[in-house]
Amino acid sequence: MEFGNGNGTGTDNCNCNGNGIRNGNGIGNGNGNGNEKVKGANVIKMKPMDSELLREQGHIMVDFIADYYRDLQDSPQDFPVLSQVQPGYLRDMLPNSAPDQPESLNELLDDVTKKIMPGITHWQSPSYFAYYASSTSVAGFLGEMLNAGLSVVGFTWQTSPAATELEIIVLDWLAKLLQLPDHFLSTGHGGGVIQGTGCEAVLVVVLAARDRILKQVGKTVLPQLVVYASDQTHSSFRKACLIGGIHEDNIRLLRTDSSTNYGLLPESLEEAISHDLAKGFIPFFICATVGTTSSAAVDPLVPLGKIAKKYGIWMHVDAAYAGNACICPEYRKFIDGVENADSFNMNAHKWLFANQTCSPLWVKVSEKDAVVNYKDWQISLSRRFRSLKLWMVLRLYGSENLRNFIREHVNLAKQFEDYVTQDPHFEVVTTRYFSLVCFRLVPVDGDEDKCNQRNRELLAAINSTGKIFISHTALSGQFILRFAVGAPLTEEKHGRLYKNMPLNLPATAIVKNILKETVEN
Repeated sequence: MEFGNGNGTGTDNCNCNGNGIRNGNGIGNGNGNGNEKVKGANVIKMKPMDSELLREQGHIMVDFIADYYRDLQDSPQDFPVLSQVQPGYLRDMLPNSAPDQPESLNELLDDVTKKIMPGITHWQSPSYFAYYASSTSVAGFLGEMLNAGLSVVGFTWQTSPAATELEIIVLDWLAKLLQLPDHFLSTGHGGGVIQGTGCEAVLVVVLAARDRILKQVGKTVLPQLVVYASDQTHSSFRKACLIGGIHEDNIRLLRTDSSTNYGLLPESLEEAISHDLAKGFIPFFICATVGTTSSAAVDPLVPLGKIAKKYGIWMHVDAAYAGNACICPEYRKFIDGVENADSFNMNAHKWLFANQTCSPLWVKVSEKDAVVNYKDWQISLSRRFRSLKLWMVLRLYGSENLRNFIREHVNLAKQFEDYVTQDPHFEVVTTRYFSLVCFRLVPVDGDEDKCNQRNRELLAAINSTGKIFISHTALSGQFILRFAVGAPLTEEKHGRLYKNMPLNLPATAIVKNILKETVEN
């Protein structure tokens, strides 16, 4: 796979016989649906996109969503953060088949409230602290609305010139906010493209790097290709390599530990490369991470980049989470060394309020042509007009507001970390760089197995209440609790969980006291 531009326009074919369905309006108080029977016939005439129906029902839907966000804050007791339903709960609540006749929007939204909402884990709740956030915003929502309304398929420049050109421009804007090297800009030798997720991004660059090395050394050496990453790297890296034909035994996930705060040790990488070269393998790809999923660990890009350059290896930087923070000057240091990377990725839907899905990827070198055809920069042919929401986020908020909001989240995480360190029953396990705190109940009498079990019980008890949701990871055989700040509605009161917590309590009682102040606030 190469980053380049095909020559064709890539249009789809369609056969039309001129005997289309007749259209009607049928609007009214949320009960209309654009369908009505033709007199004297059993034919339904339908107008799926009627402007007045859209106006009326669109208002209803916006009100429904706005009420949801209001109630998440004002009535949190009605929205358990972690869904408490059991597998298969929805099967008995819905019919066995689709309706023959249209139903009203009001009926449908009533079902959303009564049947769908109980099965939702509320990622936008102010008390959501699990995994990493899926950040939303009014600007991002409006961008998604506009994207859905225009519904363009911009796989080539010709299919929607604005979709291609806005994406190029907006990704240059964001690259400049991140202070990425000039060679990642469209005015340099490379450029940016919005992938759906970081998983897609790493697959694309693994394929590009594989094709580059095979052109150099011949297609028959595929079984000898070797890739490198730390054992903290996201699981999508392994999947990408397997899809790309890399043998599982040739995926080197190098061990990390607390001595480097779980960042990849450069000496381990160079030793592994030298060992593989001596055995006739061909090293061709390094995946470095800035802000790992497990603990927000940071691989040192400067020495890793030098090693990659020394051996002619493609280095990709996965900054899906923490890359967003690097628009703040004080956090830019974490991607120092990116000038030696061949590609760089971050997820703007994680912490830049661009709504799912929006994963900018920049590459150092791409084939240049008169126009960019983004179908050649991704796996799929079809693509959405994702740059609209990123453009709207950057314009409607401005970079300084975005920086300050990220800083506020980091500060909230620091406050939570301070509460944890003040309690002798808990310990912070890793150095906090951004807005993730990794902590646990401390071992009693040095019994790590019992400590792991107590932390499992604590996690289960906390999440079963529905009042807060946190997640866990494993580091050096230890069961670790994760508290990640990033939901757009989160304020200081939602993180103030350990203040004045009584000591010497069993896990269940600790949970009650952890939650007490949250409920009161």
